[in-house]
Amino acid sequence: MEITILGFWGGYPHKGEGTTSFLLQSEGYSLLLDAGSTTLVQLEQVLDPLLLDSVILTHYHHDHIADLGVLQYMRQLKPTTNIPELIIYGHEEDSTHFEQLTLPGVSKGVGYDPNKSLEVGPFEISFLKTKHPVICYAMRIVEKSSQKVLVFTADTGYFEGLADFCQGADVLITDTYFLEGHERHHAHLTSKETGLLAKEAGVKSLVLSHLKQDVDLEELLSQTKHYLENDIPVQLAKTQLKITI
Repeated sequence: MEITILGFWGGYPHKGEGTTSFLLQSEGYSLLLDAGSTTLVQLEQVLDPLLLDSVILTHYHHDHIADLGVLQYMRQLKPTTNIPELIIYGHEEDSTHFEQLTLPGVSKGVGYDPNKSLEVGPFEISFLKTKHPVICYAMRIVEKSSQKVLVFTADTGYFEGLADFCQGADVLITDTYFLEGHERHHAHLTSKETGLLAKEAGVKSLVLSHLKQDVDLEELLSQTKHYLENDIPVQLAKTQLKITI
């Protein structure tokens, strides 16, 4: 599985770089995980967006879906033929946003059941509802052929059960929005919570994402490493960073 980070800021784009979006590729299949701002221009550097196989969304906050509409319009307006409808997976607990996933002849919204695993191309995906102001799901994505595991916490404060969901992941991508001192936040993790989470879950590597624009990111990284207290590799998310597992 190859993971390409297309955007990593939380809330809004910053200094020419966008919000949450990841491209997952395996066995010739391309899955877009969230579609925040600048997704389309970053995706074009890696893959023709017309060749994208499907999209899956953690939730419907704008910093995770901002470029979904322009992706739909691009596929609608490009002078080409025989492009199948793009499958966009999302939860159905927000009917207004879910209905917007379907644009006839361009894209089709498909609801996922968070209580069941979902097979998408070479991936098997399971879900865990997070601690967030709107309904949001963390995702555990297994590459079926290799059993390699990516876990994305999506947007969340810390809660019991999150470490179990992340257990043993080859790569854990976290929403690490705050420096230490803001623990038990209702929507996002701190550096301390992220470090302790990764340690408890025994993950093999860690990527800090959904970053806050006015936070000292090197301090965020340093604090996270302090609470890891072991040799788990940890890095800040960066645009076009590629991770192979």
